[in-house]
Amino acid sequence: MSWSDWLELFGHFALLSLLAVGGAITTAADMHRYLVHQNGWISDAQFTSSIALSQAAPGPNVLFVALLGWNVGLNAGGGPSGGWMAWSLALLGVLVTMVAILLPSSVLSYAASRWAHRHRERHGVRAFKAGMAPIVIALLMATGWLLISAHHDASADWRLWLLMAATTALVWRTRVHLLVPIALGALLGAAGLV
Repeated sequence: MSWSDWLELFGHFALLSLLAVGGAITTAADMHRYLVHQNGWISDAQFTSSIALSQAAPGPNVLFVALLGWNVGLNAGGGPSGGWMAWSLALLGVLVTMVAILLPSSVLSYAASRWAHRHRERHGVRAFKAGMAPIVIALLMATGWLLISAHHDASADWRLWLLMAATTALVWRTRVHLLVPIALGALLGAAGLV
């Protein structure tokens, strides 16, 4: 790979960063098209293995991007037997893809939140926040529903339903930070109460 290829890789992943509204995994199809079919930098097996490994490992889902970059760099250096050059390019691949996927969306989020905070008294900003509240509550309820449904005997476990209802009411009717009910739920789960 030439330096222009690395720059092109950075630019493509930076563009995908701005499109990844539901997380980087939502752009995996285009990453596959770009890395496997268009440029042939990694194989189909490397692509699917990167996603499978990152989804199975603890940590954020975006780690699959680091594994994709690792594989691109490793292949550019001649594979695992390529010596220190291959391993250096693998690290470069991780750096290029992760910075590209994280930086643009982070800068955009930071700028938008600063603008919204600075103009928080505007009617449009207040209306947007008021409109987002029911959506956030609905997403919390949907997440709670999915988590309870995944439980082995959800219909008989009234404590999970009670916890979901209490968390929903707490978030809906108070200004308690979201991390408080999440932490309480984690403590109740660790104690074996739910």
